[in-house]
Amino acid sequence: MKDRDAIFERHIRPMAPIPTGVAPDLSKMQRFSAMLFDVYGTLLISGAGDIGLNRRPIERIDDLQGLLKRCAIDRTPKSLVDALDRTIENAHRIRRQQGIDYPEVDIVQVWQQVLGIDDITWAKDFALEYELLVNSAYPMPGFEELLLACKTRKMPMGIISNAQFYTVDVLERFLGATLGRRGFDQRLLFFSWREGYAKPSSVMFKRAKTVLVDMGIPAASVLVVGNDMRNDVLPASSVGFKTALFAGDRRSLRLRASDGRCSDLSPDLIVTDLRQLIAGTGHP
Repeated sequence: MKDRDAIFERHIRPMAPIPTGVAPDLSKMQRFSAMLFDVYGTLLISGAGDIGLNRRPIERIDDLQGLLKRCAIDRTPKSLVDALDRTIENAHRIRRQQGIDYPEVDIVQVWQQVLGIDDITWAKDFALEYELLVNSAYPMPGFEELLLACKTRKMPMGIISNAQFYTVDVLERFLGATLGRRGFDQRLLFFSWREGYAKPSSVMFKRAKTVLVDMGIPAASVLVVGNDMRNDVLPASSVGFKTALFAGDRRSLRLRASDGRCSDLSPDLIVTDLRQLIAGTGHP
């Protein structure tokens, strides 16, 4: 369909976080044995505040029309987005009927169904460009410094994210290397599209705990970093992990004050800059 470099060049633009006015709380900082990160709104600034999927690209309707024209797709933006919404919701309904409380889709399969195509490579390219169009991304300040500190200290790093295949593409694009080369442990990469469960389900957190215990790392010495009280802090704390609420960008901070499950919940740390977590690696 199109060159991946061209897709990124067309849509990646520098962004800065929007201050939240929340004060950091590092009083319970300790040296951790491993760190697990959320991606959108935590490691990456998210223009939409979270992963795109069925978000409606109202502000970039002209760009979506341009994408459809370039791809020779004879549909209006509205009809395309409506079909995307219906397909995702139908897939979720089927999975819920199978007993999965927070199901996740494989967006490539969704786009194949919506567009009526079999070509996986074509569908992946379209999915990537659509996502970058509706949910622009850029590294959060301190992103590389924190990862380098973890890698230098040989601290196991992982990811627990509501994500799709392109999440890895985007991260590695910004890192200029594979996740493995930047210090992430392949055993600790949990992406919702692969696992079949989305946060706030605790499934990915339980699976991560099992891996870490097998590595000799107790849950109480693991820090989970995320921007969402319900999706990150709640399930992480339920399996015994320590938690850090990332409150560094107003777009993506999710305090969930109206959610009763979060009313009596407090993170162990509140951070407003990823570099504040370097102290938790034991790095000078």
